[in-house]
Amino acid sequence: MKELIQAESTPEKGELAAAQVISASFHQSGIESHVDTWPQNRANIVAHLKSSGRKAGLLFACHIDVVGPGEAAWTYPAFGGVEADGRVYGRGSTDMKGGTTAVVTAIRRIVDSGTPLHGDLIFVGAAGEETDSCGAERFVDSIRRQKTDDRKPRDEGRETKDERRSAHRPSSVVHRPSCDCCGQLPELAGVVIPEPTDFAVVTAHRGLLWLEVTTMGRAAHSSTPHLGVNAIASMRRILNELDSFEISAGPHELLGGCSMSINTIEGGKAMNVVPDKCTIGIDFRTLPGQDHRRTVADLERIFAKLKSEDPHFEAAVSVIRQVWPLETDRHCDFVKTLCTAVGAEETHAIGYTTDGPCFASLGAPVVIFGPGKPALCHKPDEYIDVADMEKAVEFYTKMILSFLA
Repeated sequence: MKELIQAESTPEKGELAAAQVISASFHQSGIESHVDTWPQNRANIVAHLKSSGRKAGLLFACHIDVVGPGEAAWTYPAFGGVEADGRVYGRGSTDMKGGTTAVVTAIRRIVDSGTPLHGDLIFVGAAGEETDSCGAERFVDSIRRQKTDDRKPRDEGRETKDERRSAHRPSSVVHRPSCDCCGQLPELAGVVIPEPTDFAVVTAHRGLLWLEVTTMGRAAHSSTPHLGVNAIASMRRILNELDSFEISAGPHELLGGCSMSINTIEGGKAMNVVPDKCTIGIDFRTLPGQDHRRTVADLERIFAKLKSEDPHFEAAVSVIRQVWPLETDRHCDFVKTLCTAVGAEETHAIGYTTDGPCFASLGAPVVIFGPGKPALCHKPDEYIDVADMEKAVEFYTKMILSFLA
């Protein structure tokens, strides 16, 4: 894991170096892998161990990017991968290069032992989970594209519908899939995401909806404010409305309620200028079944109300990022078998988001299960216990054998 932590796979540096570390590790056990790259050193890595057996396949969906080290001081170098006092320190040790390393080790252990598998085993190390899930979407889009190509003929050069923007990405940017390393994806028993859950079996998490709300005014000299329209004053009216804003979703059995947090604000350029623009950023954490479009529509109704009260009021809302909630049937066979393999008696939910909804769009149940304490994520002196790493390897080995042996 030390080499993987030392591969600084931040958004600025990209994931290519991390993908190459994993590829080299697989190569030591004779496992073929494919590193799918695109500009700015972005990369996914995929290994597909095919079987002639008839069991449904198992897919491990990891992310190989990390957030930056931040400005706070670290006891050990953030990208040093230092082992001390039974722990490995470094950015990504918990989130989630520890879980990724444990999965790779479990796969290699099974291959090296010569144990026959009767279903396909797929490893995906995806880019960009911490920012926009671009790597997971790229992989899933490539699978959809291959399915479309297999179902019907297509004229050369013509785009399929599956090459359009994924529903999980609000941005207008389209990442054209070029990854053909997985071939035809088999029927899947399920997907395991080794995010840090401290070995809790997680079947649900809240979604994410980031909105940017902007009020537009008219600039004027501050000595004559009546000649302008103050965008900050307009934003104050919106904030007053948001104090009583009711999110259209009821409480969830495992996840509780949804939440709203206004986290950024920007407005005004100078003390002597009436501001003509003000922008806030709102973070909604959403529940399964909650329609993100309805939340946007509810805000637009507030704007319409304020506009009816003041014809000079102007506001707009845009979606910056969204991740759908995840909810896997706790009583399905995949969850039951996985719980038996790891000795879990119950399932749990988490508040943070993952690539899970993107992989769930393939039609397979998704479970989140991994080593590491979630409270350590994105913090200085992030670490993972060596004992937990060893335990994780054993758990992932048991999972693979339970589903595929």
